[in-house]
Amino acid sequence: MITPDAREALHARRSVRGFLPTPVERATIEAVLQDAARSPSASNTQPWRVYVCAGGPRDRLCDELASLHRAGGAGHREEYVYYPPVWREPYLSRRREVGKALYGLLGIPKGDEAAMARQYARNYEFFGAPVGLFFTIERDHGQAAWLDLGMFLHALMVAAVAHGLATCAQQAFARYHRVIRAHLDIPDQEIVVCGMSLGHPDPDEPANRLTTRREPVGAFARFIGC
Repeated sequence: MITPDAREALHARRSVRGFLPTPVERATIEAVLQDAARSPSASNTQPWRVYVCAGGPRDRLCDELASLHRAGGAGHREEYVYYPPVWREPYLSRRREVGKALYGLLGIPKGDEAAMARQYARNYEFFGAPVGLFFTIERDHGQAAWLDLGMFLHALMVAAVAHGLATCAQQAFARYHRVIRAHLDIPDQEIVVCGMSLGHPDPDEPANRLTTRREPVGAFARFIGC
């Protein structure tokens, strides 16, 4: 049975794009990860790996990533296909809806590509969060590991809420996996899947007022025999 606290955390979780510089103690980070580790996995293989950075290592990584991004990121690309090659409905409309809502809160008009690029670049600063996390799986794992990692990521984001923290999962980091690998000493046999910002949300950040819509159950679920 899901408890009221768990249900509240599920509904409170959101992608935060503005954090306070308030440090997060290592013990708290470990507690969040320990809670997330209760996530299910195929045959209890627990294939996820997490690399946590803060302080000087975080700052140096951010500096290099931001510099690369400003220069156009030539020669850098993710190791796996993330988005579909062609967007179609209803996914295209949902994507446009959230983009319009976010940029509207930020006061960025349609077509202002420079402002949108500046906002996107904030990914590489962890949106100001003091803690950055990176998630990997080993290359020789099958699709089960990707599913397992997805469940672990969600468990971590919900656990963070329970500890009074916020997160933003960011696939944007995957493009610069070679740089991240070098900074954090990630072995070549591991795929850098994504990153995540972790910290205390900034109540004054306009982007944090974004509330995304969810489809009703009837739109995505089919009931047979019940």
